[in-house]
Amino acid sequence: MSKVVLVTGASSGIGKAIAIFLSEKGCIVYGTSRNPKNNQDFSFHLIELDVLQPNSIKNAVAFILEKENRLDVLINNAGVGITGPIEDTPTEEMRNAFNTNFFGAIDVMKAVLPQMRQQETGLILNITSIAGYMGLPFRGIYSSSKGALELATEAIRMEVKSFGVCVVNVAPGDFTTNIAAGRYHTPVFDKSAYKEKYQDNLDLMDAHVAGGMNPKKMAEKVYKIMNTKSPKTHYKVGGFLEKFSIILKRILPDNWYEKLLMNHYKL
Repeated sequence: MSKVVLVTGASSGIGKAIAIFLSEKGCIVYGTSRNPKNNQDFSFHLIELDVLQPNSIKNAVAFILEKENRLDVLINNAGVGITGPIEDTPTEEMRNAFNTNFFGAIDVMKAVLPQMRQQETGLILNITSIAGYMGLPFRGIYSSSKGALELATEAIRMEVKSFGVCVVNVAPGDFTTNIAAGRYHTPVFDKSAYKEKYQDNLDLMDAHVAGGMNPKKMAEKVYKIMNTKSPKTHYKVGGFLEKFSIILKRILPDNWYEKLLMNHYKL
């Protein structure tokens, strides 16, 4: 039986790559977008879902269940980027990032779990970020929102395991997507105390994305996890140095690790 898969944020980037790859592998894929009519035809079903609107989530899940009568896999991918010195970044934009990256993902999980419990089977993959394992300068809010989802996933994984539902984190590093164009950039204010260093780091972030991995690598990893008998809690998909940085944080004294990051970001 073909697996029925819901992929949020599937109109571009990693989500689109995952949805296309899984549909090519024979899955019945429902990707979501806030404005599906604005997107071209894809090899999967593209339906409307806004993670900031609970009714939109509820309606999308109900639509899939009406069509398929089951839901096997949720790829919780929808998210937003945000950059800026924490002092200069509007708190309203910080809340929007958390509402999308954290609470939005939680609300989608809440919407699919009753069906998965009823089926006594289901898999949820939360797409987080390697940035969620460390507080990165000028990306502190993004790191925090993804780190919060990592920890919440650890908790809910234990809560739902007895129902036959498995929840995992998949943390990507830098991938070549349009995330840089879509993220919220705190303006580089002329009178900001962080003006020069923030601008330098914006340029560095964009360079990292431009030189990132092919999103298909994430799709291949997701498919492999879907076909793993007992998935792990955490997966990282990125370059060697990105993944090695997580190991270094575990083994180095805090001030040593901080110095490494500050040297990297020229602070």
